[in-house]
Amino acid sequence: MMKIIENTTEFHINEETAVAIGKFDGFHRGHQKLLATLRQQREKGLKSVIFTFVPSPAAFFCGKPVRELSTLAEKRRIFEDAGVDYLIEYPFYREVADMEPETYIKEVLVDRIHAKCVVAGEDVSYGKKGSGDYRLLQENALMYGYRVLIIDKVQYEGREVSSTYVREEVEKGNMEQVAKLLGAPYHIGGKIIHGKQLGRTIGMPTVNLMPPEEKLLPPKGVYYSYVYLHSENGNMPYDGIRLYGITNIGTKPTVDDRSVMGVETYIYNFDGDVYGNEMEVYLLKHKRPEMCFDGIESLKAQMSADIAEGRRFHNI
Repeated sequence: MMKIIENTTEFHINEETAVAIGKFDGFHRGHQKLLATLRQQREKGLKSVIFTFVPSPAAFFCGKPVRELSTLAEKRRIFEDAGVDYLIEYPFYREVADMEPETYIKEVLVDRIHAKCVVAGEDVSYGKKGSGDYRLLQENALMYGYRVLIIDKVQYEGREVSSTYVREEVEKGNMEQVAKLLGAPYHIGGKIIHGKQLGRTIGMPTVNLMPPEEKLLPPKGVYYSYVYLHSENGNMPYDGIRLYGITNIGTKPTVDDRSVMGVETYIYNFDGDVYGNEMEVYLLKHKRPEMCFDGIESLKAQMSADIAEGRRFHNI
Protein backbone atom coordinates (compact mmCIF):
# COMPACT_ATOMS: atom_id res chain seq x y z
CA MET A 1 0.00 0.00 0.00
CA MET A 2 1.28 3.46 -0.91
CA LYS A 3 2.38 5.64 1.99
CA ILE A 4 1.42 9.32 1.76
CA ILE A 5 3.70 11.85 3.45
CA GLU A 6 1.80 15.12 3.77
CA ASN A 7 1.75 18.35 5.79
CA THR A 8 5.31 17.97 7.01
CA THR A 9 8.88 18.62 5.93
CA GLU A 10 10.20 16.50 8.81
CA PHE A 11 10.39 12.95 7.50
CA HIS A 12 12.99 10.36 6.58
CA ILE A 13 12.78 7.43 4.20
CA ASN A 14 15.43 4.97 5.26
CA GLU A 15 15.19 2.74 2.20
CA GLU A 16 17.07 3.53 -1.00
CA THR A 17 14.72 5.18 -3.47
CA ALA A 18 14.08 6.26 -7.03
CA VAL A 19 12.23 9.58 -7.00
CA ALA A 20 10.27 11.30 -9.74
CA ILE A 21 9.82 15.06 -9.41
CA GLY A 22 6.90 16.93 -10.98
CA LYS A 23 3.48 18.59 -10.76
CA PHE A 24 1.76 15.67 -12.50
CA ASP A 25 -1.24 17.80 -13.40
CA GLY A 26 -3.42 15.90 -15.85
CA PHE A 27 -1.18 12.83 -15.81
CA HIS A 28 -0.66 12.99 -19.56
CA ARG A 29 1.41 10.70 -21.78
CA GLY A 30 4.62 12.48 -20.76
CA HIS A 31 3.92 11.78 -17.09
CA GLN A 32 3.10 8.18 -17.95
CA LYS A 33 6.50 7.78 -19.65
CA LEU A 34 8.18 9.17 -16.55
CA LEU A 35 6.25 6.81 -14.29
CA ALA A 36 7.16 3.84 -16.50
CA THR A 37 10.84 4.70 -16.00
CA LEU A 38 10.28 4.96 -12.24
CA ARG A 39 8.64 1.54 -12.31
CA GLN A 40 11.73 0.08 -14.00
CA GLN A 41 13.87 1.37 -11.14
CA ARG A 42 11.48 -0.19 -8.66
CA GLU A 43 11.95 -3.53 -10.37
CA LYS A 44 15.70 -3.12 -9.75
CA GLY A 45 15.10 -2.94 -6.00
CA LEU A 46 14.63 0.77 -5.28
CA LYS A 47 11.51 2.04 -3.56
CA SER A 48 9.51 4.33 -5.86
CA VAL A 49 8.77 7.88 -4.72
CA ILE A 50 6.67 10.62 -6.30
CA PHE A 51 7.60 14.11 -5.10
CA THR A 52 5.21 17.00 -5.67
CA PHE A 53 4.41 20.30 -3.96
CA VAL A 54 1.07 21.05 -2.24
CA PRO A 55 -0.24 23.60 -2.98
CA SER A 56 1.36 23.90 -6.38
CA PRO A 57 3.80 26.82 -6.71
CA ALA A 58 1.39 28.38 -9.23
CA ALA A 59 -1.44 28.36 -6.68
CA PHE A 60 0.85 29.65 -3.92
CA PHE A 61 2.10 32.65 -5.87
CA CYS A 62 -1.35 33.35 -7.29
CA GLY A 63 -2.74 33.57 -3.76
CA LYS A 64 -5.92 31.65 -4.57
CA PRO A 65 -6.91 28.16 -5.71
CA VAL A 66 -5.95 27.33 -9.28
CA ARG A 67 -8.24 25.04 -11.24
CA GLU A 68 -6.30 21.92 -12.10
CA LEU A 69 -6.63 19.04 -14.52
CA SER A 70 -6.11 16.54 -11.69
CA THR A 71 -7.30 17.02 -8.14
CA LEU A 72 -5.21 15.84 -5.22
CA ALA A 73 -7.55 12.88 -4.70
CA GLU A 74 -7.23 11.91 -8.37
CA LYS A 75 -3.45 12.02 -8.23
CA ARG A 76 -3.44 9.85 -5.13
CA ARG A 77 -5.61 7.26 -6.84
CA ILE A 78 -3.41 7.25 -9.97
CA PHE A 79 -0.22 6.69 -8.00
CA GLU A 80 -1.83 4.10 -5.72
CA ASP A 81 -3.03 2.14 -8.76
CA ALA A 82 0.45 2.42 -10.32
CA GLY A 83 2.03 0.72 -7.32
CA VAL A 84 4.05 3.73 -6.11
CA ASP A 85 5.59 3.14 -2.67
CA TYR A 86 5.70 6.74 -1.38
CA LEU A 87 3.83 9.88 -2.39
CA ILE A 88 5.38 13.01 -0.90
CA GLU A 89 3.03 16.02 -0.89
CA TYR A 90 5.64 18.51 0.24
CA PRO A 91 4.12 21.63 1.80
CA PHE A 92 4.92 24.73 -0.24
CA TYR A 93 5.26 27.98 1.70
CA ARG A 94 7.55 31.00 1.67
CA GLU A 95 10.58 29.36 3.28
CA VAL A 96 10.32 26.43 0.87
CA ALA A 97 9.89 28.80 -2.07
CA ASP A 98 13.11 30.58 -1.02
CA MET A 99 15.13 27.37 -0.59
CA GLU A 100 18.33 27.32 -2.63
CA PRO A 101 18.28 24.52 -5.22
CA GLU A 102 21.51 23.01 -3.83
CA THR A 103 19.84 22.86 -0.41
CA TYR A 104 16.83 21.08 -1.92
CA ILE A 105 19.09 18.47 -3.49
CA LYS A 106 21.06 17.75 -0.32
CA GLU A 107 18.48 18.16 2.44
CA VAL A 108 15.39 16.85 0.68
CA LEU A 109 16.40 14.47 -2.11
CA VAL A 110 19.47 13.01 -0.46
CA ASP A 111 19.03 13.32 3.31
CA ARG A 112 15.27 12.86 3.63
CA ILE A 113 14.30 10.77 0.59
CA HIS A 114 17.56 8.78 0.36
CA ALA A 115 17.48 9.06 -3.43
CA LYS A 116 19.74 6.79 -5.43
CA CYS A 117 18.02 7.63 -8.70
CA VAL A 118 16.25 10.85 -9.74
CA VAL A 119 13.81 10.74 -12.66
CA ALA A 120 12.66 14.01 -14.19
CA GLY A 121 11.75 15.77 -17.40
CA GLU A 122 13.95 18.31 -19.14
CA ASP A 123 11.80 21.10 -17.75
CA VAL A 124 12.11 20.09 -14.08
CA SER A 125 12.46 23.08 -11.75
CA TYR A 126 12.95 23.41 -8.00
CA GLY A 127 14.45 25.77 -5.48
CA LYS A 128 14.33 29.57 -5.30
CA LYS A 129 12.54 31.08 -8.31
CA GLY A 130 12.64 27.65 -9.94
CA SER A 131 16.36 28.13 -10.60
CA GLY A 132 17.25 24.47 -10.09
CA ASP A 133 17.21 22.41 -13.29
CA TYR A 134 18.22 18.98 -14.57
CA ARG A 135 21.79 20.13 -15.17
CA LEU A 136 22.25 20.93 -11.49
CA LEU A 137 20.90 17.49 -10.61
CA GLN A 138 23.50 15.95 -12.91
CA GLU A 139 26.32 18.12 -11.57
CA ASN A 140 25.66 16.94 -8.01
CA ALA A 141 25.02 13.28 -8.81
CA LEU A 142 28.54 11.98 -8.26
CA MET A 143 29.01 13.86 -4.99
CA TYR A 144 25.79 12.53 -3.48
CA GLY A 145 25.78 9.10 -5.05
CA TYR A 146 22.62 9.13 -7.14
CA ARG A 147 21.92 8.64 -10.85
CA VAL A 148 19.86 11.04 -12.96
CA LEU A 149 17.49 9.84 -15.67
CA ILE A 150 16.15 12.66 -17.82
CA ILE A 151 13.04 11.73 -19.79
CA ASP A 152 12.61 13.14 -23.28
CA LYS A 153 9.37 14.96 -23.99
CA VAL A 154 6.57 13.05 -25.68
CA GLN A 155 5.55 14.66 -28.95
CA TYR A 156 2.11 14.72 -30.51
CA GLU A 157 1.46 16.34 -33.89
CA GLY A 158 4.72 18.27 -33.66
CA ARG A 159 4.13 19.70 -30.20
CA GLU A 160 5.36 18.65 -26.78
CA VAL A 161 2.70 16.99 -24.68
CA SER A 162 2.38 19.08 -21.53
CA SER A 163 -0.16 20.08 -18.90
CA THR A 164 -0.42 23.46 -20.64
CA TYR A 165 -1.29 21.77 -23.94
CA VAL A 166 -3.94 19.59 -22.26
CA ARG A 167 -5.37 22.56 -20.40
CA GLU A 168 -5.75 24.55 -23.62
CA GLU A 169 -7.68 21.73 -25.28
CA VAL A 170 -9.95 21.21 -22.24
CA GLU A 171 -10.77 24.91 -22.22
CA LYS A 172 -11.71 24.66 -25.90
CA GLY A 173 -13.94 21.65 -25.24
CA ASN A 174 -11.87 19.57 -27.64
CA MET A 175 -12.31 16.37 -25.68
CA GLU A 176 -11.20 14.03 -28.47
CA GLN A 177 -7.82 15.78 -28.62
CA VAL A 178 -7.60 15.74 -24.82
CA ALA A 179 -8.08 11.97 -24.82
CA LYS A 180 -5.19 11.58 -27.27
CA LEU A 181 -2.91 13.63 -25.01
CA LEU A 182 -3.96 11.84 -21.83
CA GLY A 183 -4.28 8.37 -23.30
CA ALA A 184 -7.81 8.26 -21.88
CA PRO A 185 -10.88 10.55 -21.83
CA TYR A 186 -10.90 13.51 -19.45
CA HIS A 187 -13.00 12.78 -16.40
CA ILE A 188 -14.71 14.58 -13.53
CA GLY A 189 -15.44 12.80 -10.28
CA GLY A 190 -17.41 13.51 -7.15
CA LYS A 191 -20.28 12.55 -4.88
CA ILE A 192 -23.75 12.18 -6.36
CA ILE A 193 -26.11 14.82 -5.01
CA HIS A 194 -29.81 15.60 -5.25
CA GLY A 195 -30.70 17.94 -8.08
CA LYS A 196 -34.08 19.57 -8.67
CA GLN A 197 -35.27 16.23 -10.14
CA LEU A 198 -36.79 17.98 -13.15
CA GLY A 199 -35.51 15.23 -15.43
CA ARG A 200 -37.43 12.62 -13.46
CA THR A 201 -40.69 14.55 -13.74
CA ILE A 202 -40.38 14.68 -17.55
CA GLY A 203 -39.31 11.07 -17.93
CA MET A 204 -35.59 11.74 -18.34
CA PRO A 205 -33.98 11.13 -14.93
CA THR A 206 -30.42 12.36 -14.50
CA VAL A 207 -27.62 11.75 -12.02
CA ASN A 208 -26.01 14.92 -10.62
CA LEU A 209 -22.64 15.55 -9.08
CA MET A 210 -21.00 18.70 -7.79
CA PRO A 211 -17.46 18.84 -9.19
CA PRO A 212 -14.59 19.72 -6.84
CA GLU A 213 -13.99 23.46 -6.75
CA GLU A 214 -10.39 23.02 -7.88
CA LYS A 215 -11.26 20.89 -10.94
CA LEU A 216 -10.85 22.49 -14.37
CA LEU A 217 -14.08 22.12 -16.34
CA PRO A 218 -14.51 22.34 -20.11
CA PRO A 219 -16.93 24.90 -21.60
CA LYS A 220 -20.58 24.73 -20.60
CA GLY A 221 -22.54 22.42 -22.82
CA VAL A 222 -23.62 18.88 -23.62
CA TYR A 223 -21.11 16.04 -24.05
CA TYR A 224 -21.28 12.40 -25.03
CA SER A 225 -19.93 10.45 -22.08
CA TYR A 226 -19.67 7.30 -20.07
CA VAL A 227 -19.63 6.93 -16.29
CA TYR A 228 -18.53 4.64 -13.50
CA LEU A 229 -20.46 4.43 -10.25
CA HIS A 230 -18.84 3.42 -6.95
CA SER A 231 -20.59 2.61 -3.68
CA GLU A 232 -18.84 2.67 -0.32
CA ASN A 233 -19.42 -1.04 0.34
CA GLY A 234 -19.02 -2.12 -3.29
CA ASN A 235 -22.26 -4.11 -3.31
CA MET A 236 -24.18 -2.27 -6.05
CA PRO A 237 -24.77 -4.48 -9.11
CA TYR A 238 -23.35 -1.72 -11.33
CA ASP A 239 -20.25 -0.97 -9.24
CA GLY A 240 -17.32 -0.37 -11.56
CA ILE A 241 -19.30 -1.11 -14.73
CA ARG A 242 -19.08 1.31 -17.65
CA LEU A 243 -22.45 2.95 -18.26
CA TYR A 244 -23.04 5.18 -21.29
CA GLY A 245 -24.68 8.56 -21.09
CA ILE A 246 -24.95 12.15 -22.17
CA THR A 247 -23.75 14.88 -19.82
CA ASN A 248 -24.58 18.54 -19.35
CA ILE A 249 -21.97 20.76 -17.74
CA GLY A 250 -23.27 24.14 -16.67
CA THR A 251 -25.82 26.04 -14.64
CA LYS A 252 -29.09 24.89 -16.30
CA PRO A 253 -30.28 28.43 -17.12
CA THR A 254 -33.80 27.39 -18.17
CA VAL A 255 -34.72 25.96 -14.75
CA ASP A 256 -32.28 27.51 -12.29
CA ASP A 257 -31.20 31.10 -11.76
CA ARG A 258 -28.15 30.13 -9.67
CA SER A 259 -24.64 30.29 -11.12
CA VAL A 260 -23.36 27.11 -9.45
CA MET A 261 -21.66 24.79 -11.92
CA GLY A 262 -22.90 21.22 -11.97
CA VAL A 263 -22.38 18.01 -13.92
CA GLU A 264 -25.64 16.26 -14.82
CA THR A 265 -25.73 12.95 -16.69
CA TYR A 266 -28.54 11.00 -18.30
CA ILE A 267 -27.47 7.34 -18.16
CA TYR A 268 -29.01 5.07 -20.77
CA ASN A 269 -31.16 2.18 -19.55
CA PHE A 270 -30.64 3.13 -15.92
CA ASP A 271 -32.94 4.33 -13.15
CA GLY A 272 -31.19 3.31 -9.93
CA ASP A 273 -31.09 5.19 -6.63
CA VAL A 274 -27.42 6.15 -6.32
CA TYR A 275 -27.53 9.32 -4.18
CA GLY A 276 -24.57 9.63 -1.86
CA ASN A 277 -22.35 7.33 -3.92
CA GLU A 278 -19.36 8.35 -6.02
CA MET A 279 -19.35 8.81 -9.79
CA GLU A 280 -16.71 9.46 -12.45
CA VAL A 281 -17.88 11.05 -15.70
CA TYR A 282 -15.66 10.59 -18.77
CA LEU A 283 -16.22 13.16 -21.50
CA LEU A 284 -15.85 11.84 -25.04
CA LYS A 285 -17.05 14.58 -27.36
CA HIS A 286 -18.66 18.02 -27.17
CA LYS A 287 -22.12 17.97 -28.74
CA ARG A 288 -23.46 21.50 -28.31
CA PRO A 289 -23.10 24.57 -26.06
CA GLU A 290 -25.40 25.21 -23.12
CA MET A 291 -28.63 26.87 -24.23
CA CYS A 292 -31.45 28.79 -22.60
CA PHE A 293 -34.91 27.65 -23.73
CA ASP A 294 -38.21 29.51 -23.61
CA GLY A 295 -39.81 26.88 -21.40
CA ILE A 296 -39.87 23.31 -20.12
CA GLU A 297 -41.43 21.91 -23.30
CA SER A 298 -38.65 23.32 -25.47
CA LEU A 299 -36.07 21.96 -23.03
CA LYS A 300 -37.75 18.55 -23.08
CA ALA A 301 -37.74 18.47 -26.89
CA GLN A 302 -34.04 19.30 -27.03
CA MET A 303 -33.20 16.74 -24.33
CA SER A 304 -35.08 14.09 -26.31
CA ALA A 305 -33.10 14.97 -29.41
CA ASP A 306 -29.81 14.94 -27.48
CA ILE A 307 -30.58 11.54 -25.98
CA ALA A 308 -31.50 10.08 -29.37
CA GLU A 309 -28.30 11.39 -30.94
CA GLY A 310 -26.34 10.01 -28.00
CA ARG A 311 -27.77 6.56 -28.62
CA ARG A 312 -26.52 6.74 -32.18
CA PHE A 313 -23.11 7.98 -31.01
CA HIS A 314 -22.77 5.12 -28.51
CA ASN A 315 -24.46 2.62 -30.84
CA ILE A 316 -26.92 1.51 -28.16
